[in-house]
Amino acid sequence: MPPFELLRRLSRPARLAIYGLACLILLYLTLAPGKDVPGVGLIWDKAEHATAWAVLTGAGLLLSTRRRWAILLFAFAFGAAIEILQATLPFGRDGDIFDLMADTVGIAVAYGVWLIWRRLGWVK
Repeated sequence: MPPFELLRRLSRPARLAIYGLACLILLYLTLAPGKDVPGVGLIWDKAEHATAWAVLTGAGLLLSTRRRWAILLFAFAFGAAIEILQATLPFGRDGDIFDLMADTVGIAVAYGVWLIWRRLGWVK
């Protein structure tokens, strides 16, 4: 049995709930007031974005059984929406196109890893 087959055996509502929880956690982390989030350096900030979106996209790809392209589009749209919210809400956060670019790198990395795993037969 492929290593990640157990995830696909969960019911659709359970898989959606897990992915929804991941989205909510990421939403909180990205929109929490700036004073509640410790400052990090510019390069590390971008690595955090790429990592967060790689995890979110990877989770979506592993939990999904079809229309995986929708996971990629959603992850990008989610990142764009968060940057817009950061630019407009008064929480001391700033929207940044470079953050969205880092999110996109994370999405691409997750998809690349998923493609390799699919080739190895680890995912279907």
